[in-house]
Amino acid sequence: MTAYNPDPDPREDPRPLDGAPGETPPAESSTSSGAGPYRPPKRGWAKGPVIAICLIAVLVALFFLAYAIVLAV
Repeated sequence: MTAYNPDPDPREDPRPLDGAPGETPPAESSTSSGAGPYRPPKRGWAKGPVIAICLIAVLVALFFLAYAIVLAV
């Protein structure tokens, strides 16, 4: 018993090697996700986001402090 091969025999395929016009080319098989050398991701946070988060936290705390003072008066 022979195994069934769903791929056509290239010797019997009437299309030219570069494919017919308008035909989607075959996908490339690749295991890499991008071009260029591998650069491992940096550890930790950048200074900008940490400063922004701290600033927002301080502003929120000041808002609630001022709100509490206004309610107490």
